[in-house]
Amino acid sequence: MAGLIPQQFIDELLNRVDILEVIDSRVKLRKAGKNYSGLCPFHNEKSPSFSVQPDKQFYHCFGCGVGGNALGFLMAYENIDFPDAVEELARLAGVEVPREETKATKASKSRYDTTLELLAKVNKWYVQQLKLHPARERAVSYLKKRGITGEIARDFNLGYAPPGWENVMGEFGSTPEAVKLLEEAGLVIGRDKNTSNNRHSHYDRFRDRIIYPIRDVRGRVIGFGGRVLGDEKPKYLNSPETQVFRKGEELYGLYEAKQQRRQFERYLLVEGYMDVIALAQNSIYNSVATLGTATSEKHLRTLFKQTSEIVFCFDGDNAGREAAWRALQVALPLMEDGRSLRFLFLPDGQDPDTHVRTIGRQAFEAQIAQATRLADFLFSTLSSKLDMDSPEGKAQLASAAKPLLQKLPEGVFSKLMLDELGRLTGVSRYDLLASPPANLTNSPAYIEKPNTLSRNSLPQQSKRNSRPQTISVAMRMVNLLIRQPSILREVELPEDFQQYQTRDLLLLLKVIEIARSSPDASPHELMGRLYSTDYSEQLTQVLSRELITPKEGFAHEFKELLTGLTQQQQQLKLKAATLQKLHTHFQSEPTNELPPLDVPPLEQ
Repeated sequence: MAGLIPQQFIDELLNRVDILEVIDSRVKLRKAGKNYSGLCPFHNEKSPSFSVQPDKQFYHCFGCGVGGNALGFLMAYENIDFPDAVEELARLAGVEVPREETKATKASKSRYDTTLELLAKVNKWYVQQLKLHPARERAVSYLKKRGITGEIARDFNLGYAPPGWENVMGEFGSTPEAVKLLEEAGLVIGRDKNTSNNRHSHYDRFRDRIIYPIRDVRGRVIGFGGRVLGDEKPKYLNSPETQVFRKGEELYGLYEAKQQRRQFERYLLVEGYMDVIALAQNSIYNSVATLGTATSEKHLRTLFKQTSEIVFCFDGDNAGREAAWRALQVALPLMEDGRSLRFLFLPDGQDPDTHVRTIGRQAFEAQIAQATRLADFLFSTLSSKLDMDSPEGKAQLASAAKPLLQKLPEGVFSKLMLDELGRLTGVSRYDLLASPPANLTNSPAYIEKPNTLSRNSLPQQSKRNSRPQTISVAMRMVNLLIRQPSILREVELPEDFQQYQTRDLLLLLKVIEIARSSPDASPHELMGRLYSTDYSEQLTQVLSRELITPKEGFAHEFKELLTGLTQQQQQLKLKAATLQKLHTHFQSEPTNELPPLDVPPLEQ
C-alpha cells in the first residue's frame, strides 16, 4: 500500500549504518584480525565460519556460502522482504523511510494506514476493558480457568469486548466518516443498509467476548478474534476480510513466536488461538494457527520462510485425519529438497492445551519430534483399505499415489518417494513413471550405473564426486563488477551483447545497468539495489565465491571474460543461422544432399 522507497535513501542508509552493529546484536561475534567471526545463524556448526568484514560492510559464511550486506542479512535472519528490511534498518538508524507516491497510492496508503491506526486504538481499548470494565471478572475467571497467566495475556495483548451493542460505536463512531471506517475495518455491522451512518445505524461485531488481536509479522493489529464466555454460538468469531486483513494468508501467533528471537527447528500448526496461547504458557513458543480457514499454500509458504519443518497437529478422529489429508495435498507442490512435513494426531477428546497439561512439556515436545512423516502418512492412508498382498492392491496403490507424487517438485525427495512406492508395489521408479531409460536393467530392483547413463542423468552423488562445479562466465563477471563497479569506465560492451539472455546473463545485465548509473557506488550500495530485484538469491550465491584475483587485476580479468562471453555469443548466433539455413533449405527443396556451408567448427 506504500509508495516506492527512493534509491538515494537506501544508498544513504547503507552508508549510515554499520553492519557490525546490525549483526552483533543478533549473533555473538568476536574480533579476528580486522574482521569478526562467530557461529553462523543460518546453519548448525560447532566451529565459527561466519565472518563479518566491517571495512567492506559485508558478511560471509565459509560453511554454507551465504553472504551479503546489512539489508541482505536482515532479510535472511528475520525472514522478511526487502521493504520490511529497509524499514527495520531505518528504525535501527533512527530515521523515517520516505516514499515516492502517486495520487492513487497516497489515497490508498492513507486509507490503509488510517485503518491500521483505528485497529490499534480499538485494540488498546479492548485491553483496557479487560483491566477496568465492571464485567471483566467473567473474562478474567475464564482465562484463569484455562491456566493463562498475566504475563502470557500481556504478551498476546488479550482484551475484552464488554456486553452491549454499541460500546465501540459509542467510543469511536462519533462522525459518519468514523462509522464508515469502523465498518470497513470489520468492527461494526450495519443494522440496515438504508440507514445513514449515525451512532445507532450500526452495532458492535464483538460483544461479551475474550478478544485476541491478530497481528501481522510486523506486529500491527490487522483484525480480531473473539471467544464467547458462555454457550452462545458461534463460539469463535473472526474479523471479516478487509483491506488490511486476509484470513487465508495470516497465521495467528507468528509475530509472537518471532519475538523469541530464536531460529526454531520446526513450527507446530494448530487449530485455534487458545492452542497457541496455552502452548506458549507451557514454554512451547513455536506454534501458530490458521484463522478459521483450511491450511493454504500461502500459509505454508510463509512458514517455510521461517523453518524447514512443519508439524500439523490434528485431532485423531476422522475429521482430524481428513483435515490432515487436505493439508498434505496442499503441501505436496512445496516439498522441495530439505523441507519436512509431519503429522501429530492427538488422542480423542484432547486438544494441544489439554494434552500438554496432561503429559507435560517435555513429553509433548518428544511426541512432536516423533510425529508421523509425510511419506508414512501418505502411503498408509492410501493403502489402509487395500489388500497389499495382492497384485490388484499394489496396482491400486500405484494408481492412487502416482497423481499425488507428480505434484512434488523435481528433486531427490521426489525420487525417494517414487522409490518408496516402488518398494511397496515391487515396481521400479522408471516403470512407475512409464518412461524407463533405454539402458536400465529390467530388474525391479534396478541399479543406476553412472557409466551407462548420460551425464545429465547421473545420480546426484556421482555428480558431487566428480570435479567441483564451476560458475558461469556471466556470474564470474558479476562477482567482479559488484566489488568494483568502476570497471565499466574501461569497458565497451558490444551492440548485440543482450541477444542471448540466459538467467545468469540477465543478472549481469542488471548489475551493468545499475553500476553504469552509479559507477562510484560502493559494493554494499550496489548490493542494496540488487536485493530489491528478483535476482537476490542468485546474488547471494555468486557472492559466496571467493576471488583469488587481486583487486588491481579486476578490470583486466573482466575484459578477458567479456571477450570470451562475446565470442561464445557469436558462436551461438552463427550456429542459429546455420540451423535456420538448413531448415529453410529442406523446407524449400526436400533432398538428401546438404547445402554448401562454410562454417568454422564450434568450440566445445
